[in-house]
Amino acid sequence: MSLLQTPEKARVLVVGAGATGGYFGGRLAQAGRDVTFLVRQARAAQLQAGGLHLVSPHGDAVIEPQLVSPGKIASPYDVVLLAVKAYTLEAALTDFAAAVGPETAIVPFLNGMHHLDVLTERFGEAPVLGGVCIVSTTVDAQGRIVQLTGMQEIVYGELDGAASARVAGLDRLMKGAGFEARSSSTILADMWQKWVILASLGATTCLMRGSVGEIEAAGGAPIALALLGECRAVAAASGHPLGDAFLSTAKALLTAKGSDLTPSMYRDLQAGKPVEVDQILGDMVARARRFEIAVPLLAAATVQLSIYQKRISRSS
Repeated sequence: MSLLQTPEKARVLVVGAGATGGYFGGRLAQAGRDVTFLVRQARAAQLQAGGLHLVSPHGDAVIEPQLVSPGKIASPYDVVLLAVKAYTLEAALTDFAAAVGPETAIVPFLNGMHHLDVLTERFGEAPVLGGVCIVSTTVDAQGRIVQLTGMQEIVYGELDGAASARVAGLDRLMKGAGFEARSSSTILADMWQKWVILASLGATTCLMRGSVGEIEAAGGAPIALALLGECRAVAAASGHPLGDAFLSTAKALLTAKGSDLTPSMYRDLQAGKPVEVDQILGDMVARARRFEIAVPLLAAATVQLSIYQKRISRSS
């Protein structure tokens, strides 16, 4: 298998050429990796006409991507990078199923934790790794992938924390491709940390309809910290307590004066697009209820966004 023998030549399928998959897949292709994007007809036409455009503080680029459409995958890939919105996961499973063989590594960069259950139910536990993606990108009206801040990192690892040969191969594949990449023996904890940040930040900005700095200036910092406390309690009850260093960083992020930080959930809400309410907030609330943990602010944000989601579904 190429991932183990010659990782730099591994065949990589990126499921989704949107803000996340397009950015990291584009950087991998730019670095000479064998990358193919699984895209539907409209996105394929856009990319074939003008290429994959990256607009970034780390350097702009235009890549002529290799593309494949659903139903046209001829053989398994060595690595499947799964970078779709969580609410499209069920449809994506069918689209990329033919790419998963006995030695394929599936690396998901979805938000929350529920997708791990979905993937293992469909493909078994063996191919599924854990993954965390830290980047702020969006797709603009021209279909270009625009990086909003300088942060760009991916983290990956075996769910049981083992130091496997395939993770070592994946490490070689990912490093040196123009972004930070590292393996982790604590990937589940890493995923929980990101989920807590996203849920706290998403609930805060969507409930109060503003950036971190706007909310802080209006006296909303205590609400942001209360939301962080609710998420922290769920993480601890689930076996992933958050350390003091992480909490200090999270508190500073959520209450920074003058910060224009907003999560993709808030930007999607402002744009009238679907949001990942079930996966980022709803699942957190459901876990809280199983542990009988009171999370009134998270529940309020979930109800609000669920109403919004149903309204735009009816109008589409």
